[in-house]
Amino acid sequence: MANEFELSPKELKRQADALLAAADAAEKAAEREPAARSAKKSTRKKGEETAQEAPAVMTDEEARKAGILRLDDKQVAALPAASWLMNNEKLRELLARGKKKGKLDSADLMDAVDDLNLESDQMDQLYDSLEALNIDISADDALLADLPDDEPAAEEIADVEEEELVDPNTLVNSFSIDDPVRMYLKEIGKVPLLSPDEEIDLAQAMGAGNEADRKLAEIDRLRKEGQEIPYSQEEISAWKSAHAKGETAKQKLAEANLRLVVSIAKRYVGRGMLFLDLIQEGNLGLIKAVEKFDYTKGYKFSTYATWWIRQAITRAIADQARTIRIPVHMVETINKVIRVSRQLLQELGHDPSPNEISAEMGMPVEKVREILKIAQEPVSLETPIGEEEDSHLGDFIPDEGASEPSEAASFTLLKEQLMDVLSTLTPREEKVLKLRFGIEDGRTRTLEEVGKEFNVTRERIRQIEAKALRKLRHPSRSKKLKDFLN
Repeated sequence: MANEFELSPKELKRQADALLAAADAAEKAAEREPAARSAKKSTRKKGEETAQEAPAVMTDEEARKAGILRLDDKQVAALPAASWLMNNEKLRELLARGKKKGKLDSADLMDAVDDLNLESDQMDQLYDSLEALNIDISADDALLADLPDDEPAAEEIADVEEEELVDPNTLVNSFSIDDPVRMYLKEIGKVPLLSPDEEIDLAQAMGAGNEADRKLAEIDRLRKEGQEIPYSQEEISAWKSAHAKGETAKQKLAEANLRLVVSIAKRYVGRGMLFLDLIQEGNLGLIKAVEKFDYTKGYKFSTYATWWIRQAITRAIADQARTIRIPVHMVETINKVIRVSRQLLQELGHDPSPNEISAEMGMPVEKVREILKIAQEPVSLETPIGEEEDSHLGDFIPDEGASEPSEAASFTLLKEQLMDVLSTLTPREEKVLKLRFGIEDGRTRTLEEVGKEFNVTRERIRQIEAKALRKLRHPSRSKKLKDFLN
């Protein structure tokens, strides 16, 4: 006989219920069959009605005739978001354009999904689909992958307030001697600031370096294709020199503005990220600004870089500051809901309800409730409670899985009665029921598996099981177990 396996109270109760239910099944089968046929017919009719109401979607052939570029049905079916993307013409066209170019503007994507009120798991499916299609929605440089690649509008740069630079040396004493921030501030404090003329000289060197990079890339392409290079060695050497000077100029411009990053990062302390992490993220924004700066547009570099540094820091806070990471697109939605909530608080004089926020934003109430739930900060179970802080929050949270004393006693009695009832059957019948209902080890067996155990046919096992269940229906046996049914 198999080794006995200690089942949980819930598992044993479930199996006892299943055993009794099986014993009653034969008597009720005739009553259930007509109802099942009726339900099946009703479900089929409802499905037909739903299919008739579904919006018409353009076929691949119709799209080709109309000259519309979109993902075809086969491409969509292979994507993680296939279940809901198949009926969305707008997104299918947008993804087709992105697939053709290899990238997609994040603003276009957010505009396309803004009216869809997608759930968070659907947004995850969408991003997985973008990855499957090899569509990039961020910068090419892996180090700066999370930063937007779009050039800010001239109006945005014009609106950037001039940041008051902080002397890193004045902040040094705020940190302990062995703090990495202290050492970092000392190092960047040694780098002198640039004059306007020096800034322009470096920008010109960077521009010449970028032009040289394009020429050198063209030469590499010609060499790989085995074509003749139409440039002299002197020209190639000059471009290599310009490339080196451009890289040096970028480094100098970045190093001279590291204190600008510190000045901006200071404003974001206390928002869930360490000061050094804020500086690091701001430095990524600074590198991005150096790569994209064009002095011919008339901006001061510090003004231009401020926009990129703030973008990098605020994006990092949204992405990393929370204990449980929330996607950036969801953080933006949360911020919108919070802004509307504060506005309604001032107008109404009380905390707005989800219904009021929903009406103001034109968003479904259920989605507002979900966003408000996601926006809550997690609380540690180790949070001290009480004046003496000798207790923790976890001590006051009930264990839903723990059994009540009365339930534990009932379980013990059920176990005894179940074994007692089964022992009144023949050893073979008892073993068959235990294997069929998983009473020994929690795993139910098929008729074929039990047949192999006894070296008989599955039909013979079915007969033994039916006979045993008929015996269990006898009041002398079933009464002992029916008292435990809910």
